[in-house]
This record gives sequence, C-alpha cells and structure tokens, in this order.
Amino acid sequence: MNLKTISKKLNLDLQGDPSFEIDSLCSIDSPKKNSIVCVSKAKMLDENLLKNAGALLIDENLFKTFAFPKSSNILISGNFKKSFAEIACFFKTTPSEPISIKYRDIKNIPTNTDSLYIGKNINLGKNCHFGKNVVIHDNTHIGDNCYVGSNVVIHSNSIIGNNVSIQDGCIIGSEGFGNTLSNNFEWIHICHLGNVVISDYVSIGSNCCIDCATLDSTVIESGVIIDNLVHIAHNVHIGENTAIAAKTGIAGSCKIGKRNLIGGMVGIVDHIKTADDVIITATSTVYKDIDKPGTYTGIMPISEHVSWKRIAFWITKLDKIVKKFNIKKP
Repeated sequence: MNLKTISKKLNLDLQGDPSFEIDSLCSIDSPKKNSIVCVSKAKMLDENLLKNAGALLIDENLFKTFAFPKSSNILISGNFKKSFAEIACFFKTTPSEPISIKYRDIKNIPTNTDSLYIGKNINLGKNCHFGKNVVIHDNTHIGDNCYVGSNVVIHSNSIIGNNVSIQDGCIIGSEGFGNTLSNNFEWIHICHLGNVVISDYVSIGSNCCIDCATLDSTVIESGVIIDNLVHIAHNVHIGENTAIAAKTGIAGSCKIGKRNLIGGMVGIVDHIKTADDVIITATSTVYKDIDKPGTYTGIMPISEHVSWKRIAFWITKLDKIVKKFNIKKP
C-alpha cells in the first residue's frame, strides 16, 4: 500500500511522497527500498538508513529535534509503539491450512506420512523422520537427517539445518510476547514478521518453545543442545555449542555467546549479552551483561525493587569493606 493510505489508516502526519509504495516492515539492520523502518532514538539514525529505507516511522518528538532531509519519506507518530504495532499487523500474512503430505507435490516424502500435515512451499531434506501429528507451515525448509517428534508445530518461514533433533511437543516459530500499551492502558499485540533459523547438529528437548523474531530472525547456531521445557523468546541469538538445561527462560533480544553452559531454571532478562565460555549456575537470574568468560551465580530473594537495589549495591562492596576493616573471611 502507499504511504498516503498508511498515514490515513493510522492517523499519522506524513512528509514526503504520498504515492510511494510500501511492501514490508524492516529492521534498522536491513533497510530496503520499499520498506518502512521504525526509529525511536536519534542514535539509530545514520546515512545508510536515510539512504536505503523507503520510509521511516518516527516519534513526533524525535522529528522535531532532528533535521531530516526534505526528500525523506517520514510517518510521524504521537504514540510510536502503538503505530509500530499497527503497521506490523498490515504485513502479517495468514498461512495456508496445512493438509496431509499425501496431497502435496513434494520431494523426499518420508515413509511415515499418516499424520504429517504441511503447508505450501515446503522443502524437506533426505532421510527425515517424523512422529505423529506434526504440523509444518508455509515456506519452511528442513535439512537432511532430521528427526521431528510427535505433536511438534513448526511455523511459517522457519529454516532448520541438517542433523537437527526436535523432540515431542515443541513449538518452533510461534508469535513472540511483544505488546505495547495504548493511551487507554489496553494491551496491543505487536505482530511478529520474522522467523526462526536453527543451524546444523542442534538438539532440542521436549516441550520447548522458540519464538520467531519481530522482524529478522531468532537464531540457534550449530551444535547447541537444549533440555526440556526451555523458552527462547523473540530476537534471541544463541551461540554455537551452548548447552541450556531445563526450565530456563531467555527473554527477548538476548545474545548468548558461544559455548555457554546455562543451568536449570535460569532466568535471563531481555537485551542481555553474554561472552563466550560463560557458565551460569542453576536458578540464577541474569539481569546485566556478562562481558568475560567465567562462572556466574545470581540468586537474590524477591523484595521491593528500591530495597533490592540498595542491598545489591552493598553486596558488591563487601570485599572492599572486609579489606578496609581487616575482617577475617569465613
């Protein structure tokens, strides 16, 4: 649709060419000529973005403070997150109804086809094995020598490499937990347009959920092993040969380094980065970046946040206090 249509539907001010055609919503890292890129902070703006994006969605306060070229196509919003959520919904497509693989024209049909249901444009590698009641949605690629257990759902546009094992009950590529509040304090869901990419030799235990990215890809690199009941949220990137134990939850947009060992019931808050060769002990909460290799533990009793910040501050100073007053360590 063109910018004039989008601006009218969402009640946005428009600078630029109202007839300019838009066909996608893209991230800042991969702008395209006919795409909209959403920019909330001035530090995100650079010459490459202004040159290559078809149009920008900008918060009105940022528009007032930054000198945009007159030639730029800009949608100006008084409620940036709400507008982003609404634009994302414009480009969300509904997958086709999966039907029995028997009725699809597809190469490398596995022998156990009784309860394998697939959408359109599915690419299956050689020597793949499927359990009962597996559903694979449109535009999905699965490599050679893969095993997919019973009751697994693989959502549209997923890319799965060679020699991957996905155990029973997993959901790959489901919608991420991305929401924003309206001015009336009602939740608006942000449609997710990205996918999941799983590299070679990955092992995923039973009942795991790996959410698709908001715009780009949630990535599981090669050699990663994941235990049962693990949740990996949208936009997460897991480095190669990392091991994740059961009941761990990794929130959105985290970047986990290579060869990390993550214990059971670990919680990692959003936008965290970890270095390579990090060990996180069981039941830890990770609330800040880990920038060097080592073993880390983060366990604190729940309390009011203001109190917790004071306690955490003094805990980090205990070693210095001991040295200053020459206190004998236990």
